[in-house]
This record gives sequence, structure tokens and C-alpha cells, in this order.
Amino acid sequence: MIGKVMKRAAFKGCVNYVMNKQDAKLLVAEGVLLSDVKSIIQSFHTQRLMKPKIKHPVGHISLSYLPADKERLTDGAMITLAKEYMENMGIKDTQYILVRHFDNDNPHVHLVYNRIDNNGKVISDKNDRYRNEAVCKKLKNKYSLTYGKGKDNVKQQKLRGKDKTKYQVHDGIKGALKKATNWTELDKLLKEKGIGIAYKYKGQTDEVQGISFTIDKITFKGSDIDRSFSYSKLDKLLQEKAQKQREEQEQSQATNQSNNQNISNKPKGIKR
Repeated sequence: MIGKVMKRAAFKGCVNYVMNKQDAKLLVAEGVLLSDVKSIIQSFHTQRLMKPKIKHPVGHISLSYLPADKERLTDGAMITLAKEYMENMGIKDTQYILVRHFDNDNPHVHLVYNRIDNNGKVISDKNDRYRNEAVCKKLKNKYSLTYGKGKDNVKQQKLRGKDKTKYQVHDGIKGALKKATNWTELDKLLKEKGIGIAYKYKGQTDEVQGISFTIDKITFKGSDIDRSFSYSKLDKLLQEKAQKQREEQEQSQATNQSNNQNISNKPKGIKR
């Protein structure tokens, strides 16, 4: 289960996209007129006028699942998961539509909701991307949904723009980590791939607080590329690799010394 959180300025484009996709199926709706797509848009727009100064009143979240769970994900199951997701995200007392799409192998739905609730209050988007990750993980565990196998399985040929660049950096770091045992080696290997490293320091101290990677003037925080690429986790990994290398070298030296000692202790031939 993966949630992609988006916010929009106008309902028209968002609702048209969600509802007019080929084979789109409206699963459930709340607080909107369902005569046609225009009536849905107008319903959303009328309520958002209670807070006209809010720049992004449109909440749009896609909830996607892995093909392995496809047989379990009936329309009813999708509705149950979406409603529980909304409850955990604090999306309540507001208009929404939930629409299922069938345009790829991953079962998925689109949730469009009004960030201006039925009482004219704004539904908070504070830390919504972090909360989204936590809620998705909670529901995956609760309903034993399949976990993905990471970025290695992403069909990168379908990516465009910044997403494609992010995966290019991801693969570059992953490849460099197979050889690097310290930061100097990692920096050198990444430079060969056109990827630069920048460190974020705590105040005026030398304590490293974060890390970012840049390629073609596009910069990503390490943790945004992959959770395992935060500074603390990369530093721990490099220290572990350096320690392992030292232990292997010491073991190799000890073995060589032992072999040399055995050779020197062999009895010499007896002369007659």
C-alpha cells in the first residue's frame, strides 16, 4: 500500500481526471451531487467558498497496492481501507469521492476531498507526507498487505523528469556502496558518476546533521532518495564495512603468519 499525497488549487481538473479516466468506477461519495461530473465539481466548489483565501483546497490522494493483493482487493475492501486511511489522516466531516482506476497492474483508487470541511474549517496538511507513510505502514501490517521489495522493482523506463533523476542517483549511490568503505571512497566513486555530495552541519559546529546529493543541478536530500541514504545510516554502514575490512585483513595476516611459521618449523632433510 502506497499513498501519494497531492494538493491542488481547483477541483475541475482533478475531478475531470479522476472521473473521466477510461473504465473509472466511482466507489463511494459523500456530500456531493452525483448527477454528472459537473455537479460533483460544483458541489466541491460551493463548499470551498467558505474559505476562499485557501490556495489549495483540493485534497487528492492515490492509494495503490501491489498486484499480489489483487484478488483480495474487492471494491468493498478498497472502500474499507480508504475510509480507515481517511480516519487515521484526520480527513473527516467533509465532501469526498473515491474512484477506482484500472489503467495499470497495481490496484489503486483516487481519493478527492475538500480540505474545507462541512463546518468551514480547514483540514490540516501539516506533516501529511510523513503521516501518510505511517498510516500506510499501519494498515499494511493490520491487513497483512504485501510489502514492496524496494526501488529495485520500479519500472524506471516509465519515469520522467525529476523522478527519473532521483532513481539515477539512487542507483549511483547503491553501486558506489558496493565498493566504498569510507566517505572519501564514496565521494570519489560518486563523482565519477557525476553525483556530488554536500553535508549539512549543526550550527557552527563540525557535527554533520544531514546529507544531500546533486546531479545536473538537481539536489535531493539523502533520506528523500531512500530512507537508508540518510547521513546517519550511510555513516553507520560505511563504519561497519570499514570494520569488516580491517577484520578480514587481520585474519588474512594471521593466516599468512601461521603458514610461514609452519613452513619454518618443518624438519629439514637428514643427510647421510
